[in-house]
Amino acid sequence: MTTDRAAELRARLAAVQDRIARAATDVGRAADDVTLVVVTKFFPAADVRLLAGLGVTEVGENRHQEAEAKAAECADLGLRWHFIGGLQSNKAAAVAHYAGVVESVDRAALVPRLARGAADAGRVVDVLLQVSLDPPGRDHRAGADPAMLPALADEVARTPELRLRGLMAVAPLDDDPALAFARLAGIRADFLSRHPDATVLSAGMSGDLEAAITVGATHVRVGSAVLGSRPEVK
Repeated sequence: MTTDRAAELRARLAAVQDRIARAATDVGRAADDVTLVVVTKFFPAADVRLLAGLGVTEVGENRHQEAEAKAAECADLGLRWHFIGGLQSNKAAAVAHYAGVVESVDRAALVPRLARGAADAGRVVDVLLQVSLDPPGRDHRAGADPAMLPALADEVARTPELRLRGLMAVAPLDDDPALAFARLAGIRADFLSRHPDATVLSAGMSGDLEAAITVGATHVRVGSAVLGSRPEVK
C-alpha cells in the first residue's frame, strides 16, 4: 500500500509541478519563481514522509492541534511548516513554536502573542498578512480589510521576533478567481510601495493556482491536487 501511495503522490505532484511551470512560463516567469506548499490537512504524517522523499520541503496546515502533532512526528525531515488557517489568539504563541511561516495574520492582537512564542522558542518567525479579497460591504470576510494593512504591517515590522515577508489571500468561493486576484495585484502594489522587501505573495490553490501565478504569486498552497480527496473530517 505504501508503494502504491508513493506512486500516486509522485504522479500527482508531477502534474501540479507541470501546471505551475506552464502557468509561470505563460507570463514570462521561471518555474522556480513559484514555491509549492503542499497542504496536508487531514492526511497522515506517513503521507508527509512520502512527500518529503519526493522532494517536498514546504508543508501547510490549518489546524493547530493537527499541525503541532504532525510537525513533532516529522521533526527529523527538516521541513518548513506554514500555518495557513484562521489563528485563534490563544493558540498563536504555540503555533510560533513549530511554524516557520504564519500566513494568516489578520489582526494586531496576534502580533505580541506570536512574538512571545517565537521568543520562547528562540527563533524568528516569518509572517504573511492575510488580506480579504471580498468585495466591499460583504460580511464575514476572511482576512484583514485592505485599508487595515498599513497599520498591521507596521506592527509586525517593528517586532524583532517576527519578519514581515508579504501577503496571503484566498479567492472568495463565489467570485471569479481572476477578478479576485486582479484586486490582489493592486493591493500588493500599494503594499510593496511601503514594504519593498516583503515580496512574498501566497495565493492560489488546487483550482485556481494558474490565475494566482498570473498576477505574481510566489507561493501556491495545494492540497487535493497533490493528495487526492480529503478524508472525512475527524
